[in-house]
Amino acid sequence: MSGRLVGKTALVTGATSNIGRAIAEAFAGEGAHVVVSGRSAGRGTEVVDGIRALGGRADFVRADLDGSADASRALAEEAARVLGGRIDVLVNNAGIYPGDVTAATDEKTFDQVYAVNVKAPFFLTAAVAPAMAEAGGGAVVNLGSWIVRLGVPVGALYSSTKGAMETLTRAWAAEFGPQGVRVNAISPGVVLAADAEDAGVAEVMMKGTPAGRMGTPAEIASAAVYLAADESSFVHGIVLDVDGGRTTAAVIAA
Repeated sequence: MSGRLVGKTALVTGATSNIGRAIAEAFAGEGAHVVVSGRSAGRGTEVVDGIRALGGRADFVRADLDGSADASRALAEEAARVLGGRIDVLVNNAGIYPGDVTAATDEKTFDQVYAVNVKAPFFLTAAVAPAMAEAGGGAVVNLGSWIVRLGVPVGALYSSTKGAMETLTRAWAAEFGPQGVRVNAISPGVVLAADAEDAGVAEVMMKGTPAGRMGTPAEIASAAVYLAADESSFVHGIVLDVDGGRTTAAVIAA
């Protein structure tokens, strides 16, 4: 690693598995002091121990981001305390995915998904971004999804929440950018851990794309490092597609 985040602090939500874990590990590998946040203390400790074993700096802060403003503010306060008083980079990664069709989605599920996927990062950003501005600047990285722009017959609820996050990315860039806080988003394609049980289905979804394969959590993490680092200092309000060309190009599938 090249030390692109040396001297920076970072809070990554949903960092105990998959993409969030890869982002936390990549940030630490680039020199950042990272707060790994999630609901499972066991998995969080495992991630932190792995980072520390490689010489990185990380701490676990448990949080159940249920959408309440209080839960988001509590995480912001505890993470800032653990990180020595400031958060330089916030990654809004935590989210849930109910894989059902519209007619089979009940109101309780609807409210829960919006609470976790939209309300929680909204109030977390509201707590963190002004403090970043007061401290001289920072970066917020949101996680969108490829299905925001390419409709699929299952998952309308989830895709709408990710559409909200991409819209918030642009609005927050306008709101916080003049105060020194850059806000951008990543739109991952079909990304699963190597040991995922439904990898076969995911592979089919990537047929006919330029990449012709699923993405890896590490490939999304590389994009997050770029958006968090100073090399992207002139980048505001974008949604960076890291999807193997899924939403932009088609080739003849073999």
